[in-house]
Amino acid sequence: MKIIFATGNKNKLNEIRAIMDGYGFDIVTSKDEGIAADPEENGESFEANALIKAKAVYELSDRRSVVMADDSGLCIDALNGEPGIYSARFMGHDTSYDIKNAELLKRMMNVPEEERSARFVCAVAAVLPCGREVTVCEAMEGRIAHSIAGENGFGYDPIFFLPEFGRTSAEVSEQAKNLISHRGKAIRHMLAVLNEELPL
Repeated sequence: MKIIFATGNKNKLNEIRAIMDGYGFDIVTSKDEGIAADPEENGESFEANALIKAKAVYELSDRRSVVMADDSGLCIDALNGEPGIYSARFMGHDTSYDIKNAELLKRMMNVPEEERSARFVCAVAAVLPCGREVTVCEAMEGRIAHSIAGENGFGYDPIFFLPEFGRTSAEVSEQAKNLISHRGKAIRHMLAVLNEELPL
């Protein structure tokens, strides 16, 4: 079964392929399929935005493959859940994550340790060949670190501290992160749903 994943983010795609390795799906991107869809992500939740992307690609596909998309972000409790669904757009799409991370650490400068709770959230949406829509959502709990650390991962990983590892998610291996990450959990959850829904 072929899965068309609606993403142009190479880092994310590499992570997705690593998570889905061994499940027997042929994973391609919408770009690989010659599909140019760039819908406005104007939903009010991660699930809504993931579904907007999946449906946009599905409408332009041959409708014989599963189309999947995800939407994810960092939710910081002390900042009222920000940047949340605006994580990718926080301070502008073209602003580097070094600058974004530095700004968030600045905002969290005087927040005590017990109030630095945060989570990465990932919603995955799928549109099946029959047109049925499915969404799942998972999270990875942690805290906001006091400084940027680590060079693995991408995005907000260098400021997301994982107490169980004693380091940021940018300091742990890709394999270890994929076992506990929001995206790893959400994709495995979706694969379990697909296993029930599809005649494999």
